[in-house]
Amino acid sequence: MPFTPAERAAMIERYERGPALLKAALAKVPRDALQWRPGPKRWSVHEIIVHCADSETNGHGRLRFLLAEQKPVIQGYDQDRWSETLDYHSLPLEPALATVEAVRANTVPILKRMTDAQWRRIGQHSESGPYAAEDWLAIYAEHLERHSRQIERNLVAWTDR
Repeated sequence: MPFTPAERAAMIERYERGPALLKAALAKVPRDALQWRPGPKRWSVHEIIVHCADSETNGHGRLRFLLAEQKPVIQGYDQDRWSETLDYHSLPLEPALATVEAVRANTVPILKRMTDAQWRRIGQHSESGPYAAEDWLAIYAEHLERHSRQIERNLVAWTDR
């Protein structure tokens, strides 16, 4: 069921607040804990931040494809493979965080001026099928909130180890 304008506005506000939540969670993590993994196949705080940069840049493109292309195809990707192949621990943390902030700052104005017709646009996701602009918003409004909580859980686990 489509979101009401008020529901959309609330999700856009969550989307806009995401980088501040991520930065606040990261600020609590001691340097020694940044690359610590809570278990096999689990991401460190450093990897979470770099993943967020990659995911946000993918999201940045996805929204634009949904709005501007005639028959948008949204490409999925294997986030674990990206982390491993791109060796997230070797990538710098600060530019990744800056990327998250810049992508969101660049996207919020688009979200705030989208028309009802644009919100109804639907593309085809390569892995999950029909993919609407409102699906995009629901996913990305929550994305940094979820990873901020993951960082907090990592910190607790690191402290308790």
